[in-house]
Amino acid sequence: MKNKFLLLTAFVLGSFYANAQYHVGATPETIKAMTPRWKGERTADGRPKVPDLVVERLKHCTLEQVWGYLGRKGYNNQVAKDWIILKPGETMTGRVVTAQFMPTRPDLDSLVRVAGKAEGRSQSGGINIWPIDILTKGDVYVADGYGKVKDGTLIGSSLGNSIHAKTGNGVIFEGSIRDMQELKETPGFNAWIKGHHPSYIKDMTPASINMPIRIGEVTVFPGDVVFANEYGVCFIPAHLVEPLVTSSELVGLRDEFERVLLKQNKYPAGQIHGDWTDAIKNEYRTWFSKLPKNRTTVTKEQLEASLKRGER
Repeated sequence: MKNKFLLLTAFVLGSFYANAQYHVGATPETIKAMTPRWKGERTADGRPKVPDLVVERLKHCTLEQVWGYLGRKGYNNQVAKDWIILKPGETMTGRVVTAQFMPTRPDLDSLVRVAGKAEGRSQSGGINIWPIDILTKGDVYVADGYGKVKDGTLIGSSLGNSIHAKTGNGVIFEGSIRDMQELKETPGFNAWIKGHHPSYIKDMTPASINMPIRIGEVTVFPGDVVFANEYGVCFIPAHLVEPLVTSSELVGLRDEFERVLLKQNKYPAGQIHGDWTDAIKNEYRTWFSKLPKNRTTVTKEQLEASLKRGER
């Protein structure tokens, strides 16, 4: 009996210490547990994989549309503002990969390096490249650099070009970058940052990858979809992206069709801007059926439902 008890104790303690091992990167199981409302496809690391078409169509929304929709769903703290933008006037959308950097202390740094090695992360170059190593097409690298500017430059031109080659996108940093001039000349790359400086990164440790982080006043999850333009940055829970885009596009499609009718001068303006007659609805259905498939995420069924509700 005593031997059985000792074996059981050893097993329980062994399981505890195995599970208590420090991880830099969240496991796919952890990410799935954080995002249970997402029912669709996932990336290899467990993040929700919102379809590319939906992510692309999100670019046609406005910050107000995104903010308003999320607020109606109870997400009231999703917008971060006051950025230095590498290329103002452009809009960037993509699936989020998160990283949290912390001021280096020897015991934390040692812990992270041991864990990173056990997880198979690169042992050559700086450990600040670990979040970049896992990026895939359509991702946006989002990092909490706790606002550090001097010696807080998370990337320069070389890493910036690597990020763009992997993702086709840029970065959002609660921190800084270097090589601002060279990065500005990289086609397709953009950055929302808190500052820039010629110094190299120093005394910063990536404490976690693909765990929740804070960007400004926003809590950001891995697999969120980011909407960023010159007016602000909004992080959208994955399960809300498609209905948000659909809601926005239904409004946009109706507005566009109304402009078509107004140019034709076929109906009185009051009828076009008011409750539609069956004749106008039928013309709308015909116009919608001729749109290219990649023009909108709205389905025929969703269009009919909006007509039935009389939405504007």
